[in-house]
Amino acid sequence: MQKLVFLPLLLLAACNSEIYTRDGVTDGDSFYLATRAFESDDPVLQSWVSYSLMKSACQLDVGGPIPARVSNYSCEYTARRHLVDSWEEQRLEHTDAADPYLDDLIAVQEAGYLDEYTVRYFGRDEWQVPIEVRVDDFRRWQRANLPRHRPQTRIIGSWGYQQR
Repeated sequence: MQKLVFLPLLLLAACNSEIYTRDGVTDGDSFYLATRAFESDDPVLQSWVSYSLMKSACQLDVGGPIPARVSNYSCEYTARRHLVDSWEEQRLEHTDAADPYLDDLIAVQEAGYLDEYTVRYFGRDEWQVPIEVRVDDFRRWQRANLPRHRPQTRIIGSWGYQQR
């Protein structure tokens, strides 16, 4: 049951069977899940698998000469949203599951600031951010609700480069 959480993402990747494999060397247009993603039922790990698959699928969709280097608002926001959704599902199945960072992200989403969180902690100057994003409002909320927060990113896999 546990592995079903990222099954839809694997199906999404099925359109290109070379994207998600376990072993081997690739060029910068392939993302490889770490072996532990297939072997572990840890709810925290599986939530980050969801993030990793969503972000890498988005980067591949955006394309470019080296998809691993793609950084945009849409990819990061969508991957963070999937991370939160996955964590919420995992906590339903594993009632003893705990992770302070992921719990903080749920609080951010419940407060309606996941967009702002994404821009505040991961944004880059070249990102095109929706005008509705209220970073100043988020900063006020964050000071009151998450005063010592430290953002995290745990990619469960890696991009590779093929020798040509």
